[in-house]
Amino acid sequence: MTWQTELQALGKMDAKVPLASRTTLGVGGAAEWFYRPSDQESLVKAMKFIPEDMPIFPLGRGSNLLITDDGIAGLVIDLSDLNTIDVNGAQVRCGAGVRMSKLAQTAASAGLSGLEFMATVPGDLGGGVAMNAGAFGQQVSDVLISIEIVERDGSTQTLAREALEMRYRYTALPQGSLVLSAVFELITGQTDQVREAMREMRKKRSDTQPLALPNCGSVFKNPEGDFAARLIESVGLKGKKVGKARISEVHANFIVNEGGASCEDVLSLIRLAKYEVKAQKGVDLDPEVRLVGCAL
Repeated sequence: MTWQTELQALGKMDAKVPLASRTTLGVGGAAEWFYRPSDQESLVKAMKFIPEDMPIFPLGRGSNLLITDDGIAGLVIDLSDLNTIDVNGAQVRCGAGVRMSKLAQTAASAGLSGLEFMATVPGDLGGGVAMNAGAFGQQVSDVLISIEIVERDGSTQTLAREALEMRYRYTALPQGSLVLSAVFELITGQTDQVREAMREMRKKRSDTQPLALPNCGSVFKNPEGDFAARLIESVGLKGKKVGKARISEVHANFIVNEGGASCEDVLSLIRLAKYEVKAQKGVDLDPEVRLVGCAL
């Protein structure tokens, strides 16, 4: 049996799968191979069959990604079906494929506080852990206890938060590993109060971000003591357009796809913003969006 056949028995396996529709920006070519494991156990078994020289790339909802128009060589692994959530007292364990917004809602329904910010983060938990996602002054590391990962040889291990060196938009994961699940320690609260806090965060987000058009979220990390959006706007780039991509007129740290944008359209705007902010303000902006198969 081929490795592709082995994986087909442990989920769904396809070749040449378009990825643009699987990202929030709506940009990118096809995956050479695309695998969606049925559950966590299937993924752990599958890892043993994937050739050692085959690049692997985990994909959740596809937020925070800019994928080259040439697509991804290797195996893209869709973690969507790793979507279990278990609440035990003030602790919550959830799979890497759980949408962070759903996790926030589940915690609120259980009267638990600490994940309200996730209601506004458009991604899945695995990616949220990998980049220590955050919003409104909160981030994943604030309430994370531990994660479970699987490595290329199919071995699994549990890593405590302290072993992950988590800081602003960064987590030190072992090379080639995939996040399987995470455990959070929350605070008992009042369901109504938690839901109200989530509503306020969602309203602020909808009032200040261009949610009506495809986007990848914040393009640049905020430099210490400042905001990337303020810097980009200050150098006159708010509303700047290249091809079918535009620096949002609502929020300058967002690039929106106005319909049919290419990776190169978006990259051109990222390069321009980075260059002008450095030239005019002396600040070197660091991308928050993950560049896949392309570079600045």
